[in-house]
Amino acid sequence: MIQWPLATTFAAYLVGILWLGIRAYRRTHDISDYLLGGRRLGAVVTALSVGASDMSGWLLLGLPGAVYVSGLQESWIGIGLVVGAYVNWLLVARRLRVFSQHAANSLTLPDYLENRFRDRSRVLRCLSAVVILLFFVFYTASGLVSGAILFESSFNLDYTVALLIGSLIIVSYTFVGGFLAVAWTDAIQAGLMAIALVVTPVAVFSSLGGVSMALDQVAAINPDAIDFVANIGGLGLVSLVAWGLGYAGQPHILTRFMAIEDPNKLPHARRIAMAWMVFMLAGSVATGFAGLAYFSANPLVNPETVFINLSQVLFNPWVAGVITAAILSAIMSTIDSQLLVCSSVLSEDFYRPFIKPSATDRELVLVSRVAVIAVALVALLIATNRESRVLDLVSYAWAGFGAAFGPVILFSLFLRTMTGLAAIAGMFGGAITVVAWSSMSGGLFDLYEIVPGFFVASVLILLLSFFRPETKTEVLSQFDSAKALVNH
Repeated sequence: MIQWPLATTFAAYLVGILWLGIRAYRRTHDISDYLLGGRRLGAVVTALSVGASDMSGWLLLGLPGAVYVSGLQESWIGIGLVVGAYVNWLLVARRLRVFSQHAANSLTLPDYLENRFRDRSRVLRCLSAVVILLFFVFYTASGLVSGAILFESSFNLDYTVALLIGSLIIVSYTFVGGFLAVAWTDAIQAGLMAIALVVTPVAVFSSLGGVSMALDQVAAINPDAIDFVANIGGLGLVSLVAWGLGYAGQPHILTRFMAIEDPNKLPHARRIAMAWMVFMLAGSVATGFAGLAYFSANPLVNPETVFINLSQVLFNPWVAGVITAAILSAIMSTIDSQLLVCSSVLSEDFYRPFIKPSATDRELVLVSRVAVIAVALVALLIATNRESRVLDLVSYAWAGFGAAFGPVILFSLFLRTMTGLAAIAGMFGGAITVVAWSSMSGGLFDLYEIVPGFFVASVLILLLSFFRPETKTEVLSQFDSAKALVNH
């Protein structure tokens, strides 16, 4: 039976999101507007958009579910992510903003890499575009699974029906409004997520008689759950912390750096983004742990519904509607960014270079919108598997991007003698290592695949750059002039 207060609150939120999409549509005039918002984002919107597009549904479903199952040891993921995100803001953000604009005003990562290395063969552009499409399909599928779980649990819908409804909602405003719609909604969604992750664990701990009572309850069920290193092992600890390696390679995060209005606003954006992130991850871990205590007598069938179930049993339907909207916010804020990056790849990195170089901006925006639907349909097919786990899909895609793009982006910004061949070898080596490593298990292969993938890519880049360094004058001078602008 539908709870009308919950449904009404939730519907009001969706109407507001679609209204923002329509407003953004009216401000989208060319392909630069659609893909990067005309590079005019302010510091606050940039910071919150980076955070919201980063965290995704796994923040409110995957991570609390992992803590619910394994206890506080899963918080090492959060620690690794905080360190990785801070280093990414510090080392990559300003340089990428300057380098990407200096390299022929590049609008996408494949575009940037081709222009950075003056790769006339187009191999680098094609390879990076294929890698983005491959791993983003899985990443987008994780978001669609999250949305289906939310609608299924909140409104007692069949999984397939819930999957279709969630997909339709998310695709709609991304299709209409492009980057501005995505960035504006991300900022609002970041606020909703913050409210949800404060209110819910506080309410749970209060109902249980305080944090100490909750700790006692959990300790009685599973003493290892309150130990940060219980049964984790060396490989397990490295695997959890290694999530932080992925940041330099996530296209949906990197495009936010490329879109900020003024590079000098990035330090302010970094402080906002990092404060928000620490706050969110702490709330997510606390929610999963609180759920472990609250549902100790009646364990959940699907651990990843712990946040949803807590919101529904603790709050009246009106408040539960806001919490449900916050969960959908986390899901939408990443999927919309991923769909937009995929659409930019298909329009800017395939359609314009290889199919119709003379395409107008109006035509490219149309192609981008069609691409949003096409990528969503492929992800939808993957998400129809009811047994899919959000965290598993996210971890695979995160590792793929982190290993394939992370070293390439980092070295392209700091290593003057790096060549296009080194970038191709590093990207291919990192991606293949992740795919191969993830298909194996046992012993060393239990190590998170991002670690060997990142290592292989880095070694290939360094070896090729050392033995076959860049010698083209135009590439070296472009690097020097961009570096001078960064230091200005």
